[in-house]
Amino acid sequence: MRIVDIREVTIDLNGAISNAIINFNKHTVSLVALISDQFSEGKPIVGFGFNSIGRFAQGGILRERMLPRLAKVTPEHLLSSDGCGFDAGVLAQIAMKDEKPGGHGDRAGALAALELAAWDLNAKLLGEPAYKTLRRYFGVVESVESIPVYAAGGYYYPKDSLKRLSDELLNYQDIGYRSFKIKIGAGEITEDISRIETAITIAGCGSKIAVDANGCFDQQQALDMAAAIEPFKLRWFEEPGDPLDFDLNRNLIESYSGSVATGENLFSSMDARNLMRFGGMRLGKDIFQMDPGLAYGITEYHSILETLEEFGHQRKQCHPHGGHLINLHVALGLGLGGCEAYPGVFQPIGGYSSQCSLENGRIAPSDAPGFGLEQKQDLYPLLCELVN
Repeated sequence: MRIVDIREVTIDLNGAISNAIINFNKHTVSLVALISDQFSEGKPIVGFGFNSIGRFAQGGILRERMLPRLAKVTPEHLLSSDGCGFDAGVLAQIAMKDEKPGGHGDRAGALAALELAAWDLNAKLLGEPAYKTLRRYFGVVESVESIPVYAAGGYYYPKDSLKRLSDELLNYQDIGYRSFKIKIGAGEITEDISRIETAITIAGCGSKIAVDANGCFDQQQALDMAAAIEPFKLRWFEEPGDPLDFDLNRNLIESYSGSVATGENLFSSMDARNLMRFGGMRLGKDIFQMDPGLAYGITEYHSILETLEEFGHQRKQCHPHGGHLINLHVALGLGLGGCEAYPGVFQPIGGYSSQCSLENGRIAPSDAPGFGLEQKQDLYPLLCELVN
């Protein structure tokens, strides 16, 4: 058994939206295929992966650094110990040869696309959904087949933003979502309060609404916003300031009774350790949003979970950023607290396939082998083009 080819293509995202920091109109994703010499129904078994949403593709890093390293090793080096699949951790180690510690940046997403594709391939070789493969590999004892989910959106639109926010959330509610996340920080506090009140009117209570500042506030702005939103008893206040400003995060937590969420832009177990040491995160209360697609893949993400647990936190506090099928399987497979969905934005990557089951605010993947990316109607043609 061996991998006969590794391919990458840059794809565009449908994202004519913005948050407090950036416009997503030019964002792209690296889509990776690991093509094996195994066949099913006359076609090669292929593992697919991608980095994450809301960033840029990393084709240069993959083609110039990581793929040549993998090409130099014999096929046996990549096999799992039982010879029935591929060792995603070993693949990651080889792809990272001669890379210095720290300074993660885009290489963390580049490697993640490769490593996630290996997990997709392994699950397909076993003929099972990826979350079952993850449970077995990491020894997770869990029997549930669905997980809590919230719809992420609520971006700023150039015209009729408040009306479009209302229409967007009502549409998500009609689909079956019961909790939502919206953006704040791009305007005056009074404007964001109007957005929050609109969202609460639709959801029914503040505990079903999370707000995301995307790291736009300085210390005083974060404290001012926290004071303004505290009466609403929101689900959480996400990334109030720069994700590496642990002092800001800790100071905010000391004065804000609600939950704070962060971690989307922390890419390693050492980053997570420093957040634990200096960020003031509260046991059983605050939310961790590290994303395997931004953090070197599932192997490193599992190390992050172990780091959180070392400090007394629970993996049920983890709701990974991403809003797509891969992280649905990660959250369900590793016993996390929930996941997000992008049902209306960031296509063709965002959101889930129609074969997934959404009921009472919980989402269940289909029984398709792997991550089930082939069941995403708009994504499927791109997958076919990559391997044909």
